[in-house]
Amino acid sequence: MAPINTCSSAAASTASMATRPPSPNFPAIFVFGDSTVDTGNNNYVKTLFKANLPPYGENFPDHIPTGRFSDGKLVPDFLASFLGIKDDVPPFLKPNLSENELRTGVTFASAGSGYDYLTTSLSNAIPVSKQVEMFKSYINKLKGIVGKDKGNNIIGEALVIISAGTNDFVFNFYDIPTRRLEFDIVGYQHFLLQKLEDFLKELYELGCRKMIVAGLPPIGCLPIQMTAKFQIPTNRKCLEDQNSDAESYNKKLAKLLPELQAKLPGSKLAYADVYEPLFDMINYPQQYGFVEIKRGCCGTGIIEALFLCNAMTPICRNPSEFLFWDCIHPSQQAYIYLANYIIEEVVPLFDK
Repeated sequence: MAPINTCSSAAASTASMATRPPSPNFPAIFVFGDSTVDTGNNNYVKTLFKANLPPYGENFPDHIPTGRFSDGKLVPDFLASFLGIKDDVPPFLKPNLSENELRTGVTFASAGSGYDYLTTSLSNAIPVSKQVEMFKSYINKLKGIVGKDKGNNIIGEALVIISAGTNDFVFNFYDIPTRRLEFDIVGYQHFLLQKLEDFLKELYELGCRKMIVAGLPPIGCLPIQMTAKFQIPTNRKCLEDQNSDAESYNKKLAKLLPELQAKLPGSKLAYADVYEPLFDMINYPQQYGFVEIKRGCCGTGIIEALFLCNAMTPICRNPSEFLFWDCIHPSQQAYIYLANYIIEEVVPLFDK
C-alpha cells in the first residue's frame, strides 16, 4: 500500500507516490461529517442525496459508484492509505463489515448533513448528532471484537476527521434563508461553533483524543452557488460575501480549537484549513493542471449534482482537469491536493 505524494508545491500537476514512511502511527481512522467525507452511508438511508449511480465513481477502482460524491476517492481514503491503515474507508452502515474493517475504522458521515438539525430536515441525511449515536454502536461492536482495553486504546489513538458546516450555511442561510430570520451571520456562526464544540466534547467523552476539524471551503466559489446568483452562465464569478463569511467562520474555528483543547486533558485538536488550498487552486489553476474551475465535469457543470448527475448525463473527457466533479463537489484530483496539504501540514502536529 503506497502513500500518496506529500509534496504541496503548486507546481505539481499530478499526484505521484511518495516513499517517506508514514508518521505518526494511527491504528484506525474515524470520520464524521457531510458529503465531502461520506463514502457511502447514504446508500442505506432514505434520502435523495445519493451518489450510488454512474457516472459517480468514474475513476474509482473498477469504475464503481460507491456513494462517494466524486469521480473517485475522498480525502479520508487518501489519508488512510498514506498512514498505512487501509486503502479506503468504508461506511459504517455497509452490511457485513469485516472485523478488520471495523478494527481499522469507518466513516459515519452522511451527505447533506451538518451541525444544525434544520439542515437534515431538508435532506433527510444523518445529522452529526446522530452520527455520535452510530459511533456508540460502533464502539460496542469494536469492543466485542478486540476486548474493552484494546478497544479503548484504538479509540484513543485513532485519527478522527470531522468535515461539515457548508450545508448549514447553504441550506439554512443563503439559498433557503430559514436561519436568517433568527440570526445575523455572526450569530449563526457562533450557533454552529457551539454545536461543533458540544460534538467534540461528546467524542472526547467517548475516548477520542486526536481530532482534525476541517474549516469551510470558499463557499462562494462552488459552481452551484454561482449558478444561483448569476442568470447568465458566462458571467460567473465567486461570491465575495459568502467567501468572506467562510473566512470569518474559519478564523473563529481556528481560535476555538486550542481553547477547547486546553479544557480537554490529553486531547489534540488540529485545524485543517481547506479554504486556502482550494482558493489557491481557483486562483492558479494551471499550476495544478486544472483547465476548468467554474463548473463541474458532469453535464453542463452548473446545475448537475446528486440524481441530476446520472448515467444519461455526459461528462467531461478529462475529470482530472476539472477542479469540481459536479456543481458542488471537488474532483478526485482536487481531493488529492487537499489530502497532500493535510498530510504535510496537519498530521505532523500529532507528533508534537
